[in-house]
Amino acid sequence: MGDEYNINSIDSICAALCFAMGVQPPEKAAPANETLTDYIIKSFKNDKADRVFMYNPDAIAQWIYEKYPHLLREASELTELRIPLKTVMPSVTPVCFGSLYTGAQPEVHGIRSYSKPVIKIDTLFDALIRAGKRCAIVADDGCSLSRIYLERDMDYYIYDTLAEVNAKASELIIKDEHDFILVYNGNYDSLMHKFSPEGLEALCELRANSEAYASFDALIRTHWKNHNVLSGFAMDHGCHEIDGGCGSHGLEMPEDLNIIHLYKTYIKTCG
Repeated sequence: MGDEYNINSIDSICAALCFAMGVQPPEKAAPANETLTDYIIKSFKNDKADRVFMYNPDAIAQWIYEKYPHLLREASELTELRIPLKTVMPSVTPVCFGSLYTGAQPEVHGIRSYSKPVIKIDTLFDALIRAGKRCAIVADDGCSLSRIYLERDMDYYIYDTLAEVNAKASELIIKDEHDFILVYNGNYDSLMHKFSPEGLEALCELRANSEAYASFDALIRTHWKNHNVLSGFAMDHGCHEIDGGCGSHGLEMPEDLNIIHLYKTYIKTCG
């Protein structure tokens, strides 16, 4: 798996997403990831995205992505840009997604352990709302992303099951009423903890993440033809195996900190 850390931080993605949509980033956001902004400039030829779709699977480490490419085939085939990133410590879900969508380190956004308070500092969602953009979070009840970005003038669709989450996300794409849609799927993480990162049960969910993303992509290509679109397959942290055949994360080690984001653009073809 190696013992080197990726150079670019996950906190650099927030300002890059704002750049894609032509809005000012949150107050505490780190500078935008140049690899992503350069790709956006090249893709849209100095125009901007008017739709961003972020698919957030949980706990898919870079080493998992590289070891099991056949299980992530659909997501990989839909990718034009791969960005290796280093997530933040502790490498647990609310801390990492806190940095992804505020652009700030944990000591700044305020979540420094596995807890799920509402983040009070300026966020990507606040920046988009100020610019008149309509945002939606689609996630399962109790997960970090269903809680840490509450109390904002945006749409929250929180469900009990993964099937309901993905069905609602599909409906929102078809309706085409939101400028920014975030969809969270935590199925790989849940079974990784029980059966190890390379357990058959967990790897099946890895494939399910890839297939879900491909399904959303197909809907985007059909129903968002009159938009410039940026789509991302963007995980929060990695994972490692522990004693007893289980999986875990949260440590300062490459297996937990190194992740890779996948991005794709679509140029509007009508409208």
